[in-house]
Amino acid sequence: MSDNAYDVLSTTVHFSGRVISVRSDQVRMPDGKVATRDIVEHPGAVGVVALDDDDRVLMIRQYRPAVAAYLWELPAGLLDEVGESAADAAARELAEEVGIGARTWAVLVDAYTSSGMTDEAYRVYLARDLSAKAIDFVAGPDEESDMQEEWVPLDDAVARVLAGEITNGLAAMGILATAVARAAGYADLRGVDSPWSARPLHSLTPQTE
Repeated sequence: MSDNAYDVLSTTVHFSGRVISVRSDQVRMPDGKVATRDIVEHPGAVGVVALDDDDRVLMIRQYRPAVAAYLWELPAGLLDEVGESAADAAARELAEEVGIGARTWAVLVDAYTSSGMTDEAYRVYLARDLSAKAIDFVAGPDEESDMQEEWVPLDDAVARVLAGEITNGLAAMGILATAVARAAGYADLRGVDSPWSARPLHSLTPQTE
């Protein structure tokens, strides 16, 4: 393979929105040919498996227009605060969405959502030793206005993933990873500040107009 394999020769930005941008890259392949690859830029996201003392996971039911369906998900959010660490973003989302804090945090899993067409990546955390946060709640906007919450026993959540009832990718990975971690006594989980090279750079630096 040559040293210049997969070089990006040129980039054309077609759309730049509030959350995503869409671009086309001209990429040199290992055989020397040039191919066009359409890519969605995304700031990345974090999610939280909030596990209480009874081994129940907090799930959120929220409408998602892209798939025209209500999905069961974890508390989660975009990495859209410039300079905010992923761990701080996870704690903020847990507090803002469901009014919960946690004393014990760990990294469960890192993943790309669809690496063939987007740089979107997410990190899922495990939060334990939960407590209520003293904050004033206001119903969220748009799709968040009718969110529902449910505490689901971890074993039941795993069964719902395998039955195809929980289909959100972040939630499915987080739930299954939690079951594996529990079986190992939570002994080998990474610390909250573990390196995350996959985090998109768009969430680390200010974007220019």
